[in-house]
Amino acid sequence: MSSDVFRTDSEFSDLSDLDSRWAELTGDESQPDPADAFVFQFHAVDEKLGPDQRWSTWLDVERGSRGPDPRPDWVVTEQAAIDTELGVLKTGKEADVFLVERAVEAIGDNPARSSLLAAKRYRTEEHRSFHRSTSYVEGRRTRNSRDSRAMAKKTAHGRSVAAGHWAYAEWDALCRLWKAGVPVPYPVQVDGTELLMEFIDDGEGGAAPRLAQVRPPKDLLGQYFEQLRHGMRELARAGLAHGDLSPYNVLAQSERIVMIDLPQVVDIVGNPKGMDFLLRDCHNMAAWFTNRGLEIDEQELFADLLTMVF
Repeated sequence: MSSDVFRTDSEFSDLSDLDSRWAELTGDESQPDPADAFVFQFHAVDEKLGPDQRWSTWLDVERGSRGPDPRPDWVVTEQAAIDTELGVLKTGKEADVFLVERAVEAIGDNPARSSLLAAKRYRTEEHRSFHRSTSYVEGRRTRNSRDSRAMAKKTAHGRSVAAGHWAYAEWDALCRLWKAGVPVPYPVQVDGTELLMEFIDDGEGGAAPRLAQVRPPKDLLGQYFEQLRHGMRELARAGLAHGDLSPYNVLAQSERIVMIDLPQVVDIVGNPKGMDFLLRDCHNMAAWFTNRGLEIDEQELFADLLTMVF
């Protein structure tokens, strides 16, 4: 270690005249108060949460269960943030989607921040009215043999594991596709059977409508199809098909479309029925656009997607 660290300046050997030396060195005639170096500012935080509130779970999940980089600026990551449930967006046969606000108050120089999230919560099997076809999961494997046995026996643990598998399957698909440039909601985090993702709004505070609910003019219809084809091509480039693509699983946000409901994404090559699922996606979407006045050949779309696979 350098001896400079321990060098003693003879000018400072006498501390009795420290105040005058302070003024000489700094030009500050005021007297220094040693207590100034130990001033702490405390901000009281109300820890009483309402019945529809909880502390943010962002730091409760492992790093791999948080959204991919580059992370959008609107994602609230502060530990002091509070999640407030604002209502139900959609009830489904196997999962419900809730609107959640994640917000943190202004603390010191840090401004208040908030964002709206869609919280998709998968039900365990005994609370579902629909069970996804095993055709979707052919080729998938469960790494934990104990979990596999529990799922096969449909024990309470097995039912919970199955619900979690669908949540993590959708999480994995969203992360992979978002990074590939596919128009999907940004995945914020996954925790057990709950998946938090970007809330796709209509620009006026409500939820964006499904494609099946809109009647776009022909020029916008063409834009929608080009975006859809791009998304389907990127899916195919990754070797995947949506598997359940329809106008009900696509949101129309102004001039942008967003694909949703992706837990069942299918490996086109690894799944014996992968091609069938891809062709069905093409049929469903081509039929909708054709019925709206934009002639789309499903076989031509299918062939185009196959060029991305092989």
